[in-house]
Amino acid sequence: MSLTLTILPELLSICRLAPEKKIPSWAVESNFFSITKTIDELSIVCPTKFVPSGIQCDNDWRALKIEGPLDFSLIGILSAISTVLAREGISIFALSTFDTDYILVKKEQLKKAVDTLKRNGYIVN
Repeated sequence: MSLTLTILPELLSICRLAPEKKIPSWAVESNFFSITKTIDELSIVCPTKFVPSGIQCDNDWRALKIEGPLDFSLIGILSAISTVLAREGISIFALSTFDTDYILVKKEQLKKAVDTLKRNGYIVN
């Protein structure tokens, strides 16, 4: 199965807030955001332009969307992509939704990630 990935246009930040914090309004301002709350932290992924100063973040991420929807019975999609990228020394941050998965890579590694994926049979738009 040949998978297609699409590069999303936004520059993203991965932010960490204290677990007792409420979800801030800036976190949900865009068409793309992800929020995960655990007992240990509140993590927010959103476009960098919406993150106020003073927030603990790792900036300069780009997202590759695995075009879906992907059936829950499919096995090893994230594993295969992350293995291909790991062999080239490319670190990822993965997000999953009901329909698909997203692979985030640092913006300075985006071209290398795209070239690597294409060499390994993936289609990247």
